[in-house]
Amino acid sequence: MENPKNNLTKDIGIIVLSVIVAIVLIKTGAIEEMLKQTQDLWFLDSFIAGMFFTSVFTTVPAMVALGETAQLSQSVLLVAIFGGLGALCGDLIIFRFMRDRFGEDILRLIRNSGNGKLRSVIRLKSFRWLTFFLGALIIASPLPDELGLTMMGFSKTKTSLFIPVSFIFNFLGILVIGLVAKNLLGH
Repeated sequence: MENPKNNLTKDIGIIVLSVIVAIVLIKTGAIEEMLKQTQDLWFLDSFIAGMFFTSVFTTVPAMVALGETAQLSQSVLLVAIFGGLGALCGDLIIFRFMRDRFGEDILRLIRNSGNGKLRSVIRLKSFRWLTFFLGALIIASPLPDELGLTMMGFSKTKTSLFIPVSFIFNFLGILVIGLVAKNLLGH
């Protein structure tokens, strides 16, 4: 049987490595350069920025890129659709990790903790629905999706439900960013 503490240490190591990669991408300007290379392809810019919209360290540059793309495009709605698809791809990668490994390891530690009240709470259906709902709201917000995805992992959300929820909530979040950029910051 796997040791949840060892798995949790590996999971945290992977998260730290992904944070380092994200910092390198930001510091080197790789994200901005990638968007400059696709300047006339707003739908590709939207998709790429949407992928980066999902991570704690790339959310802010992605929001800026999505806002700029929305200002330059003819349709904020299409920017939100393509950005939502990109965010869905990014979320799927994170969700598979969070749901299958990280979330399970934390739940296993809680089960083995000896705290009966805490174990009782996580078994409640209302706990699963609450974590699912809060996770979906976090995905829609500019907050990092990792937290929302972990909450959805706790609720044992199936991928078939996660896909439309992730797309819809990311789409709505990106749509708001695009509308604000186009109407308040646009020309």
